[in-house]
Amino acid sequence: MEDEAIIVLAVSFFGLVIFRFPVAVSLMVSSILTFMYMEAPLAVIGQQMIQGISSFSLLAIPFFILTGQIMGEGGLALRLVNLATLLVGRIRGGLALVNCVACMFFGNISGSAAADASSVGSIMIPMMKQKGYDTDYAVGLTISSAIQGVIVPPSFNLVLYSVVAGGVSIKSLFLGGIVPGFLLLITLMSLAYYYACKRGYGKADPIPREKWASTIFNGLLSFSPALVILGGIVSGLFTAGEAGAMAAFYSFILAFGVYREVPLKNMVPVLKRTFRTVLMVYFLISTSAAFGYVMAYLDIPTMITEWFMNISDNPYVILFLINILLIVLGGPMDMAPMILILTPVLLPVAKSIGMDPVHFGLVLIFNAGIGLLTPPVGTVLFIGCAIGGISISQGTKAMLPFFYAELVALMVITYIPQTVMFLPNLFK
Repeated sequence: MEDEAIIVLAVSFFGLVIFRFPVAVSLMVSSILTFMYMEAPLAVIGQQMIQGISSFSLLAIPFFILTGQIMGEGGLALRLVNLATLLVGRIRGGLALVNCVACMFFGNISGSAAADASSVGSIMIPMMKQKGYDTDYAVGLTISSAIQGVIVPPSFNLVLYSVVAGGVSIKSLFLGGIVPGFLLLITLMSLAYYYACKRGYGKADPIPREKWASTIFNGLLSFSPALVILGGIVSGLFTAGEAGAMAAFYSFILAFGVYREVPLKNMVPVLKRTFRTVLMVYFLISTSAAFGYVMAYLDIPTMITEWFMNISDNPYVILFLINILLIVLGGPMDMAPMILILTPVLLPVAKSIGMDPVHFGLVLIFNAGIGLLTPPVGTVLFIGCAIGGISISQGTKAMLPFFYAELVALMVITYIPQTVMFLPNLFK
C-alpha cells in the first residue's frame, strides 16, 4: 500500500509540474490525491498547511522582502555602486570588480538574487558596455555576482530553511553565510581580474577626492539596514521578525524621508509587489508543509537516507552525491521550492553523516543559488539577459566560467565545514 502511495505521490507531482502547473498547486494536489488513495482523512492536509505558516520565525520574511523593495525603489543601489567604485575602481578591470562588490552590498540589503540582478544590473551592465566591456561578459558577471544575495545575511531564504529544518538558529545561519559570501566574492573578483588582464579592460573612472566623504557616508548609510538586521539578531536585541520590522521602518525613513529621490506615492507599488511576493511564498510554504507531512507519513526521508548509505558510508562521497543532485535539480527547480521540498528529504541524510544543520543549510542554499543561473528556469539568467539585450544562449555561455568558479567555492564550503561554522561557533 505504501509503495503504491509513493508512486501516486511522485507521478502526480511530477506530472503536474511537467504540464506547467505552479509548483505550489502541484504540491497541494499531489498530497490530496495521495491521501485520497490511502483513504486517509483529508482534513489533515488542511491542518498541515495552516500549521506550516504558523511559525513565528516566518514573520521575518515579509519585513525582509519589504526592506529590499524599499531600498531598490529608493535608488540606493547607485550609492552602493559609488562606494564600491571608491573601494576597488582603481584596480585593472575596475568596473567588473565594482560590479562584484556592489552586488554583495546590495545583496546584504535585498537578500534576493533577482532583486540584486535587476537593481545593480540595470546600473552596471549599461555602464560596462559604455566603457568597452563585452555585453555578454557584463551580463555573465552580473548574474553570477547576484547570487551573493541568497548567501550573505539577511537572506530570507535562510529564514525559510530555518523553518523547514525544524527551527535551526537564524542567528547561526546568518553568521554562517558571512565567510562563504566573502569566499564567493573573492572567487568572482579573482576571475574578473584575470579577464581584465586578458582582454585589456581598464580602470573605472575615479571619484573626485572632494566627493570621497559624501560617497562613503551615503554608501554606508544605504548599507546600514543590513547592519540593523544582523547586529540586532547577533546581539540578541531583536528576534529575526523584530529586526526585519526595524529595518523596513528604517529603510522607509531613509528612502522617502532622507534622500527623497522618489515620491511617497511610489510606496503603493512597493507594497503591492511585497504583498504578491509574500503571498506566493506563504502559499508555497503551506503546501510544502503538507507535502512534507505526506512524505514523512510514507517514511520517504528514511528510505532516501538508507539509499544513500547503501551507496557508500563515506561522508565525502555522500556529500559529493548530494551536491550533484542539487546542481542537477537546480536547473528545473526554482529556489524556494527547492529549499522547501528537499530539506526534509536530504537533511536526515546530512545528519546521518554528522553534518551540522547550519552547514547543510548553507550548502543547500549555495546550490540553489547556482541553480538560478542555469536553464530552463534560471530566473536570474533571464533577468540579466533582458537587461543586456542578449539571448539566453549568449548569457549562458558568458556565465559558464563564473559558474565553474562558483562550483569550486561550493566544494570548499562543502568539504571545509569551518568556512561556515567558524562564526556561529564563535558567537554561541
